[in-house]
Amino acid sequence: MNTSQQMIDTLLEPIKRFLHCETPDAWIDQAKQPQNLTALLVDHCNCELKASQTAMFLIRKYAVDADSGKALLEWAKPYEEFVYGIERDTRNFHGKKNGLAAELKPKADFAHGQELIDKMVRLIKEEFHHFEQVLDIMGNRGIPYSSLRAGRYAKGLMKIVRTHEPGTLIDKLIIGAYIEARSCERFAKLAPYLDEELKKFYVSLLRSEARHYQDYLKLAEQIAGVDISERVKAIGAREAELINSPDDSFRFHSGVPAFAIA
Repeated sequence: MNTSQQMIDTLLEPIKRFLHCETPDAWIDQAKQPQNLTALLVDHCNCELKASQTAMFLIRKYAVDADSGKALLEWAKPYEEFVYGIERDTRNFHGKKNGLAAELKPKADFAHGQELIDKMVRLIKEEFHHFEQVLDIMGNRGIPYSSLRAGRYAKGLMKIVRTHEPGTLIDKLIIGAYIEARSCERFAKLAPYLDEELKKFYVSLLRSEARHYQDYLKLAEQIAGVDISERVKAIGAREAELINSPDDSFRFHSGVPAFAIA
């Protein structure tokens, strides 16, 4: 076993214990088909932006005041204008990118504010960078960015979120952990079937995705202040149900392709 494979196996060990199922072979069979590469990359690009938006929402809603929230929105503006705008010029996008312009100040009435800010800001930076990397790979392959209807995965997970605090925040953090863990598992499982550039790129994402899942889970545990193992199991069961059930759409986090079921 080479050093690279040992690293991958070490990273995946806790993730495989955390997830309630592995990605079905039927999804891998579809994902490795050349005709599905465009949809895979476009949806992956979207997923990176959505991950950053989710983290920003959590910071703005729970951890900072209005002025800090505005600074976050300005940071995200070039990315969102590119994705949601009519004209998608990658040169203009790269020219408009900016960093976080102001220090984020935690709310005095949220005990875990600074920790949530620190972990989520790091995640946002990495997700923005991954978005840019996928966009560059697409550009080099002549694949234009295009709008793609969201799959059922994230919406299906959100249906289980409790409607009272702190349950709402805790559930969203647990869901974030499952999404990041699933992404890591799929990057690793799909990588061997891709061309050398994509294989190297997906393997390079494993470490950050593994850390993201751990950060989300640690925040959920700290904010709850009590044992959340039963809630983690319930959300994990729902995640596995979505992954293992028939899905009409092919997306990065979709379930078993319905058209592949006899």
